[in-house]
Amino acid sequence: MKKFILSAAILFAAVSYNDVSAQIRLNVNLNIGSQPDWGPVGYDRVDYYYMPDIQTYYYVPNHQFIYLSGGRWIFSNSLPPQYRTYNLYSGYKVVVNQPNAYKNYQSHRTQYARYKGNHSQGYIKNSHDPKYYRGNNGQGNGNNGNGNGNGNNGRGKGKGRN
Repeated sequence: MKKFILSAAILFAAVSYNDVSAQIRLNVNLNIGSQPDWGPVGYDRVDYYYMPDIQTYYYVPNHQFIYLSGGRWIFSNSLPPQYRTYNLYSGYKVVVNQPNAYKNYQSHRTQYARYKGNHSQGYIKNSHDPKYYRGNNGQGNGNNGNGNGNGNNGRGKGKGRN
């Protein structure tokens, strides 16, 4: 009888161990495939880009530009009208991974003002990093242009990061 109880206890312990280990999960959040071609290289996950040149955000998951107009935040599929010809490839993008980043606009505007006019950042379309290849001959994810159809092709250099 003692052997039976000992065997049952060992079996129960083994089953319990498997249940516990099966509950351990690794949650890795990557959004490489949803970043636009004009996004900066070197990031596996991006929530927002803040663009100091035009004081506009881009929300990567929804592919939307967010900008202030008349005291209200506008969510749009295209750039603000006054920046419709802005070259997204050449302007500096600051990666901001925080919920509702635009709500910290005043802080970001001050903190990242030094990047205004900086054109030294490399972008995904010109990257040779295989993590950005998606079956299209290494040309990034196919989101060309600036969101409003003008397709500017500026030339960024280097690998700027914060």
